[in-house]
Amino acid sequence: MDFYSLVTVLLVILITSMMANYAKLLLGKSKLPPGPTPLPIIGTLHLMNFKNIVKSLLDLSKKYGDIFTVYEGSKPVVVLCSYKAIKETLIDKAEEFSGRAYRPSFSDFTKGDEFAFSNGEKWKELRRFAMLTLGNFGVGKHSFEERIRVEARYLTETLQKANGSPIDLNYPILHSVSNVICSVVFGSRFEYEDENFQKLVKCVQDNFRIMSSRWGLLFDIYPNIMRYIPGPHHTIMENFTMMADFIKKRMEDNMKTLDSNNPRDFIDCFLIKMAKEGKNKETFYNTNTLVMNSLMLLFAGTETVNATLRFTFLLLMKHPNVAEKVYKEIEDIIGQRPPSFEDRYNMPYTEAFIYEVQRFCDVSPLVTHRELTMDTEIRNYIFKKRTVVTLVLTHVHKDKTQFNNPGKFDPYNFLDDNGKLLKKEYFMPFSVGKRICPGKSLAVMELFIFITTLLQKFTIKSPVPPEKVSVTPVGVGFVNFPPNFEICLIPRTCFEK
Repeated sequence: MDFYSLVTVLLVILITSMMANYAKLLLGKSKLPPGPTPLPIIGTLHLMNFKNIVKSLLDLSKKYGDIFTVYEGSKPVVVLCSYKAIKETLIDKAEEFSGRAYRPSFSDFTKGDEFAFSNGEKWKELRRFAMLTLGNFGVGKHSFEERIRVEARYLTETLQKANGSPIDLNYPILHSVSNVICSVVFGSRFEYEDENFQKLVKCVQDNFRIMSSRWGLLFDIYPNIMRYIPGPHHTIMENFTMMADFIKKRMEDNMKTLDSNNPRDFIDCFLIKMAKEGKNKETFYNTNTLVMNSLMLLFAGTETVNATLRFTFLLLMKHPNVAEKVYKEIEDIIGQRPPSFEDRYNMPYTEAFIYEVQRFCDVSPLVTHRELTMDTEIRNYIFKKRTVVTLVLTHVHKDKTQFNNPGKFDPYNFLDDNGKLLKKEYFMPFSVGKRICPGKSLAVMELFIFITTLLQKFTIKSPVPPEKVSVTPVGVGFVNFPPNFEICLIPRTCFEK
């Protein structure tokens, strides 16, 4: 067979295979919730605005309803786009919707050896261990507050050096927030000037940003193709490798001085658990799962809190009238003593303000894909095991039936007519169901203590008029980041009267 005949045969085989797969895809579509007709290879990506995936999904929901199907290439993804849809699935059928879908940007590196992207008994056991260990170190409890206050003080000292001049908050807050979780994972904090620490947290932030770019999205949809195409998505694995190497070095240091009766940190606890498991061939505890779970704690416990805090100060510049009310409540309730997490019970406006920051800024607009663990029925649709599902939390947080003028920033969305705090089911910045963020209690405590400490010490001034402050987020889906900005923090020697 000559060359041209061979090429012809191969093309016929390729096209036939593509058409067979496309026919199979269309046949499967009839069994799923409604949605736009997918095209070969690209699915429904031609309908997605890669600068704003969330808006594209919200637009599709207006046509197809609050449960519909899109296609990431040839893979169908069922989209849940209302509180009702989320309640019927992740809340009412939490076990069925507790699986995690394969995500190449994470799973290619971790191989599912951690609590975030594993499934089945491995996920349950590793998550249980992580939650128990964090709890034993006081995370989310009153005893843990001092660690956060320590970092808030270090952050305050760093920001005071600017002496009121315009400053970018990104790295100071990033280092400070990361040190909180580092104190649990590694048993100690790091100096902000430590070069290895700076590289570690930069890897975390860079990966969040790349994963939230079109490069990251394409890598997760077409991993077998994108692995061979040059681009910034390759940096994801390089950054994870650097993070893992850092953790391995700390693990090796811990092993030399390990005292099984006095664990100093998460790594020690994992090493002790490994020793107890001994030669059990079925164990989930080994050096690789130690590294990957430590990595995931660092990853999950750093950038989302950093982004939320930076959005907080951006909004305070945008809304000086809101800032004045928060200042006043801090002055009345806390005074000049260190803030306590319990103060929030007497500070409804500040709590409502923090809730509104999370609602309005929508740092995690899309929940990382879930996967059904078993067949189940929803609204007369039979969802097969391993069906992939995603949640559009933006729709819930911008629901006009629950929030007055949801496109506008207003802390009174979480206050009743008597000024008391309202807790709403429609407020779910940490997701819901079995896969709810395990660091929720820590993040809530961090936000309150960092915000009140900094506003106790500084008066916020914007280098530009408030009306020119942009709060439009950067990112295309995984995480929303605040735009770059500078802020003036004027030290307060006493409360202004």
